[in-house]
Amino acid sequence: MHAAWQTFVTQLVQINWPDLAGKGIKIILFIVLAVVAMHLGDAAINRFFSTGEDRPGVMNSRRAQTMRTLLKSVLHYSVYFVVLVTVLSMFGVRVEAILAGAGVVGLAVGFGAQNLVRDIITGFFILLEDQFAVGDYITASGVSGTVEEIGLRITRLRDFGGELHIVPNGQIKQVTNHTRGSMQSQVDIRVAYEEDPDRIMALLQEVSRAVAADMAAVITEGPDVLGVVGLGAEGMTFRLVAKTRPMQQWSVEREIRRRAKETFDREGVKAPQLAVVGMTGRG
Repeated sequence: MHAAWQTFVTQLVQINWPDLAGKGIKIILFIVLAVVAMHLGDAAINRFFSTGEDRPGVMNSRRAQTMRTLLKSVLHYSVYFVVLVTVLSMFGVRVEAILAGAGVVGLAVGFGAQNLVRDIITGFFILLEDQFAVGDYITASGVSGTVEEIGLRITRLRDFGGELHIVPNGQIKQVTNHTRGSMQSQVDIRVAYEEDPDRIMALLQEVSRAVAADMAAVITEGPDVLGVVGLGAEGMTFRLVAKTRPMQQWSVEREIRRRAKETFDREGVKAPQLAVVGMTGRG
């Protein structure tokens, strides 16, 4: 025990403490400079893309936000790599040998990194083809939600319930983007056979005009009354359709239902069983 303690003390004495302290100070200063560089880089990226958003035809705001997030991620990982290599070189590690051997190591782990490579390649083409952007509401890999972040490896989706879904880009085989182009609202209303179809059509057209006037900011076309689209055991089915701005189709459907119910109650429309069914699709 005494010999081991003497060996430990001897090793402590042999350490070049001034040199070690100097390296420690250099490392701290280098880390501080790296943090400052990341903050300056983030600020430059934010400024570049905020300027681009103000110039018509340069880049839409959602794609700008997507590229902003991606470039920040690339910048941070690059700085981390430079810091790691510099710190290792300060302690005498031959960084050149590590980098030279990276090819051999990459070949060894390549078979286990196929999913990672696939994620990165898919993420690159998602961004290149502008399949979706931050802020879009999409369905991918069996989950739906608003895109919060797009990286080269993963995409983060936040659903209506607040749950966060992290989807590897390599698993995204098909994407349904619910926020590109006009969306279609479709409402089916069923009334009793005793009612006059022409009278119901007139009442629904009145409802359509009122909804169109009050929701002109979100409705791009309609609502239009298509007429009787079904004859079932419960009565006649009338259909109304409208085209809306992205993500507004559900609010338009709710308003049509509400006004139709109020109008039918006021006019005494006979409806032994009044059922309203809404469907939504691409316009």
